[in-house]
Amino acid sequence: MSSLKTLSVFSFLLSVALHCPSVHAATFDITNRCPYTVWAAAVPSGGGRQLNNGETWTINSAPGTTQARIWARTNCQFDGAGRGSCQTGDCNGLLACQGYGSAPNTLAEYAIGQFANQDFIDISNIDGFNVPMEFSSASAGCSRVIKCTADIVGQCPNELKVPGGCNGPCPMLKTEEHCCNSGQCGPTALSKYFKDRCPDAYSYPKDDPTSLFTCPTGTNYKVIFCP
Repeated sequence: MSSLKTLSVFSFLLSVALHCPSVHAATFDITNRCPYTVWAAAVPSGGGRQLNNGETWTINSAPGTTQARIWARTNCQFDGAGRGSCQTGDCNGLLACQGYGSAPNTLAEYAIGQFANQDFIDISNIDGFNVPMEFSSASAGCSRVIKCTADIVGQCPNELKVPGGCNGPCPMLKTEEHCCNSGQCGPTALSKYFKDRCPDAYSYPKDDPTSLFTCPTGTNYKVIFCP
């Protein structure tokens, strides 16, 4: 009897394998074109590593991955055990990040294999800006290119200036007006500073209509620092 049950389960699994298309992990090529070294970070997939000018780091992210981020850290010092600190984007003093980085950091955000077989991608300045970024499709099935390359640090409002970057209004000021914890908020003069310079990037938490984009699941991507 048990052998019949085993055969039945095997037949079912074989049928599923034959009739359901396979879904592959998305590949992200992360390239540093800045004239200086950055320490790339990626969670939950990847961790982190040093990227000198011209170097590329490739990571894979499985379907179902959500709340994922890729960013650059600057002015870092790490010891042989991978512990140290960064001026911007630091993730609890680890080379291989296990959690999000500290503001300010320009963010590439994504979710893979979501509703209707779509990926959701965006660039966010909600946590501020430290390095110019491009986040785009590397596959023929999607032509989306998102960029934020303005001189945000150089022109940063005085109340948001921090060493190495331009902080976001929420992490800097921590007010309901800027952080939108209630879910009811609109753009502010400070969020508009970012939006005017990078119109395709998130500038405040409810900025979805002009800042959240989709590609078909199965798309591969590239993230470029200083495109």
